[in-house]
Amino acid sequence: MKRILVDTGPLVAILSRDDSLHETCVKALREMAAPLLSCWPVVTETAWLLRHSPRAVQQLLSSTDGGFLELLPLAGSEAKALSALMKRYESIRPQLADAALVYLAGRERIETVFTLDRRDFSIYRTARGRSFRILPDMN
Repeated sequence: MKRILVDTGPLVAILSRDDSLHETCVKALREMAAPLLSCWPVVTETAWLLRHSPRAVQQLLSSTDGGFLELLPLAGSEAKALSALMKRYESIRPQLADAALVYLAGRERIETVFTLDRRDFSIYRTARGRSFRILPDMN
């Protein structure tokens, strides 16, 4: 089973029917094995972007308990590594959520990310120096 990290954009699109990429992300989601993997910085960023829709935020939070979304832990001792990643990519001004996903990809040996941020994730590299496989395919 291929493990997939999920970024903020697809979560917002899936939880917001008004999002222009809702159907694209829901369709892509149907082809992925659950659970998708993420982390608290992504959930926090998603909740902020969905703040005007309390129901969507509730769905997001409840999805972490239903097999759809699994949150990978980040320990305080890993903050230094996150900081190093943010410094490494400072020219593109990475968000903490992105740095956390790149870090987790290395720690967990995951090379596929479900994201709408193709610009940044085409620049980020895995711990092995490879490009990420980015879903959904927008071609």
